[in-house]
Amino acid sequence: MLSVHTSPLHQPGTGDAGGMNVYIVELAKRLAERDIEVEIFTRATTGGAPPTVELTPGVLVRHVDAGPYEGLAKEELPAQLCAFTHGVMQAWAGHRPGHYDLVHSHYWLSGHVGWLAAERWGVPLVHAMHTMAKVKNAALAADDCPEPTARVIGETQVVAAADRLIANTDEEAAELVRHYDAAPGKVAVVHPGVNLDRFRPDHDGRAAARARLGLPRDAVIPLFAGRIQPLKAPDVLVRAVAVLLERDPALRERLVVPIVGGPSGSGLAKPEALHKLAARLGVCDVIRFQPPVDQARLADWYRAATVLVMPSYSESFGLVAIEAQACGTPVVAAAVGGLPVAVADGRTGFLVPGHDPRDYAEVLRRFVDHPDLADRLGGAAARHARGFGWDTAAADTAEVYAAAQHEHRRHLRSAHG
Repeated sequence: MLSVHTSPLHQPGTGDAGGMNVYIVELAKRLAERDIEVEIFTRATTGGAPPTVELTPGVLVRHVDAGPYEGLAKEELPAQLCAFTHGVMQAWAGHRPGHYDLVHSHYWLSGHVGWLAAERWGVPLVHAMHTMAKVKNAALAADDCPEPTARVIGETQVVAAADRLIANTDEEAAELVRHYDAAPGKVAVVHPGVNLDRFRPDHDGRAAARARLGLPRDAVIPLFAGRIQPLKAPDVLVRAVAVLLERDPALRERLVVPIVGGPSGSGLAKPEALHKLAARLGVCDVIRFQPPVDQARLADWYRAATVLVMPSYSESFGLVAIEAQACGTPVVAAAVGGLPVAVADGRTGFLVPGHDPRDYAEVLRRFVDHPDLADRLGGAAARHARGFGWDTAAADTAEVYAAAQHEHRRHLRSAHG
């Protein structure tokens, strides 16, 4: 597996680490349980990183030196792909011929390394986009920067080179065909999973999680969890809260809005723009900025919340929505990307068309007016999330690998007549 720009060992919610990190770690572990040994190549981001780390038996993380360790933005990484590829080839040279059976690359940067490695080793390339430039650019937040043309060209090349493409949803599969001319037969849909051992309802209920986090027992708590960047639209929640309080000032006494996560990118900036927005709108007193937390602690934030709010402009799947529902918490989400698959509208939460804060305020008001709504939807949410276990995702991915290998061998045979 190749994950150039984000390490599976990094804390999700910091820098560029997020759902893709969780995806790679959980998938690799479940594949190892199926006797598929996995080596994950990622860029070293600290000088003292050991060359290899065993994540779990059967899963090895390899740190590759490519460019400066710290302060390198994702946009600067294409210039380091040659150095990264060199490191991958060095590791391969130390093995017997035929050591790797297949390359699975994640995100377009890894796809370029994967394309070269797979060709050099004579093995199939399976690629997962995770996000796509053309899709993101079609749904930009007002203050967000469009993805560069170089990425669009890079993605198009990787799509053409891959033996198989893994999409999170049917919609993503259709986008690969529509925007990137992917051959429909090359695209397989595999829903990401959720760690159902970690993300599950608390037997002691919402009150116990609130007590552990020091939150008021009877508060209305809409939660945002994820990287603080325009794409994820935490500002929409902040603005929606301002609308709620403007319409009902008394609500201020029992409203707590945690924003759990760090700023996107190199980690050198703070989410200052969001702080300033909250101050300008006069809602600083109800918003609590929390740094990113580990997965066990994150599960408690989900359990403590009345509802998770995901007003994203683009989500290839929306793993956070499944994690929250697995903990028994309903979700209010934008009706974009994979979120209509992750959230059953009206049953496990609500989908909102567009990003108007007033629409989100209106939906959140339902949870204020109907205190039993969170529990009612939460039960259905937990049942819904049980259909997204990682074991299923790993089994489906293993099938994609087998199909890619079978087709690759067939091509080789026909090429050699």
